[in-house]
Amino acid sequence: MLIRCAAYSEGKKLADIAINEIPDYLHRPGCFVWVALHEPEEYLLDQLQPIFGLHPLAVEDAKYGHQRPKVEEYGNALFTVLHLVEPSVDGYSVGELAIFTGDRYALSVRRGASKGFQEVRARCEREPDLLRQGPGFILYALMDAVVDRYFPILDRLEDDLDAVEAEIFSHQGAPQENIKALYALKQRLVVIKHAVAPLLEGVSNLSGARVPLLCSGISVYFRDVYDHLQRLNQAADSVRDSIATVISVNLSMVTLQESETMKRLAAYAALLAVPTMIAGIYGMNFEHMPELKWRYGYALVMGVMAALDGYLYFLFKKARWL
Repeated sequence: MLIRCAAYSEGKKLADIAINEIPDYLHRPGCFVWVALHEPEEYLLDQLQPIFGLHPLAVEDAKYGHQRPKVEEYGNALFTVLHLVEPSVDGYSVGELAIFTGDRYALSVRRGASKGFQEVRARCEREPDLLRQGPGFILYALMDAVVDRYFPILDRLEDDLDAVEAEIFSHQGAPQENIKALYALKQRLVVIKHAVAPLLEGVSNLSGARVPLLCSGISVYFRDVYDHLQRLNQAADSVRDSIATVISVNLSMVTLQESETMKRLAAYAALLAVPTMIAGIYGMNFEHMPELKWRYGYALVMGVMAALDGYLYFLFKKARWL
């Protein structure tokens, strides 16, 4: 589906145009076209391929999706793939944004994501001095918007991790549920990691020593995107290490709880063992046994049992086994 197709010149919008009008504007000096597509049918890309001179391999990637984030050069043109991560009921839904950029065009193809980039187009049109840089600035603006959307997702992950940590040290914490929550966080973190890490190398090429001609005038802006990606990557690594530590702590807490339970069971077993032993001795029914026919024998035996159990209870309580 065609979202918008507009022509620009000298940083200003000329008009919204139809696809069949694109060749007319491409022949105008200093003019370029920005096309935005959402879940397009194949015939749309096939129609635009000869108009912009898109490389067939890049068009194939844009048609079928499921690409890793990357920045590829095809002559003087760039093909960029970004992952669009959005919260969903059972974790994250991952879409893709494929961006074709050349000297006279910018073409974005969005798949599997509900949130568009109307605010990016509005931002570019509000900054004519930067939009005058051409399609390279549009590529930067789209990349910057996608990368900025990762920050609140990662912040939410950190908040969820803090909540699980608090649950681990609470008396009502369920160790099994905590483990499930931690592994769910780990899976969600992997989604962010897969979206961020592969882009580092590609974006560094747009701001490093060998900058493509398309981005030569705005390499400092791509350096800003690269800095954001580095921050995200380092934060993701930190969260990953924290999750591993929390999992280890949770397992240690389970072991401690089991140890405390075994202590209590051992203490109660010892309290029962003393009267059981005495009762077992007097249950042997030998004919000649002390206190067997004594009037106060029963009371004495019960008193001895109570005294020994009381002494053991005192010792276990002092040792914090009970």
